[in-house]
Amino acid sequence: MTTSADTAIRTEDFGALADGSPVARWTLERDGVRVRVLTYGAIVQSVEAPGRDGSRAPVALGLPDVGGYEEFPGPYFGAVVGRYANRIGGASFVLDGTAHRLTANEGGTHLHGGARGFDKRVWDAVEVPGGVRLSLVSADGDEGYPGRLDFSVTYTLGPGGALRLEYRAVTDAPTVLNPTSHLYWNLAGADSGSALGQQLRIAAEHVTPVDTASVPTGEVAPVAGTRFDFRRTRAVGAGYDQNFVLTERTAADGGNAVAADGGDAVAAELYDAWSGRVLTVRTTEPGLQLYTADHFDGRPFGPCAGIALETQHFPDSPNRPEFPSTVLRPGEEFVSRTEYAFSVR
Repeated sequence: MTTSADTAIRTEDFGALADGSPVARWTLERDGVRVRVLTYGAIVQSVEAPGRDGSRAPVALGLPDVGGYEEFPGPYFGAVVGRYANRIGGASFVLDGTAHRLTANEGGTHLHGGARGFDKRVWDAVEVPGGVRLSLVSADGDEGYPGRLDFSVTYTLGPGGALRLEYRAVTDAPTVLNPTSHLYWNLAGADSGSALGQQLRIAAEHVTPVDTASVPTGEVAPVAGTRFDFRRTRAVGAGYDQNFVLTERTAADGGNAVAADGGDAVAAELYDAWSGRVLTVRTTEPGLQLYTADHFDGRPFGPCAGIALETQHFPDSPNRPEFPSTVLRPGEEFVSRTEYAFSVR
């Protein structure tokens, strides 16, 4: 074990995939919070945080071994998904006059990077101050995307055990990029059943309505007077798979969310009254996808066992010029940050 920037860090072997590829697990610990990250899928396997009584419990859904992640890939438990999180309608887009056909893996739609997205790769990993950086190369034509992409995500623990994710990427040809972390949260404990009674606030006054294929129609609709209004804290409830337009968003900053003080904006806050745990989500991203996992079938988790709060750009942005752009060009560097901070109430 090493200690870097007040964070204890250790790594260990964590078995192998069915094809024999070895997987490592990194453990980060600081201020009572413990996070475990796998080199497969850059998966956050577990997050443990203290409650009001001081006891530490797992608050993110995860699986005990690598085989489980291969057996149940669909929920994307804790993985980094990309190149494009969420949906691209028609599994295609046009960039600079050239049409690009992507893998259609949800009917006629492209979802979470395709059939073999970032969540199904083994990443390289190196220790960095306070955490671990995982990286991969996505080749030109990968799942239909243009350009070679050099991509990394860095996990660190800040004061109070805040879990920080920083994404960086460069490309050698114009492409689109929209990664996210597919963590599922249950602040009462990962094995405590439904999370729908937990209290949620989202800093959003608008959503992007979707069609029957869950692809945005292009409209930006107010949440006022609808079930999407989480401007005041209330129980989550069921039936959500929706992108929210975060309020503190500026076109001058490329559509990124920026707080009044220039820092990363608060996107959401989740609270569990039983344990007292509070999760505060901050991000540079302009959108947040709320997914309540209604369709979990008990293998291995039941319906609504966790709540996904996916910070990202909007779904189908490559086909919606009115949405914040997700285009990355040679000579530019993509940088995105999200922080999950823990406290008690």
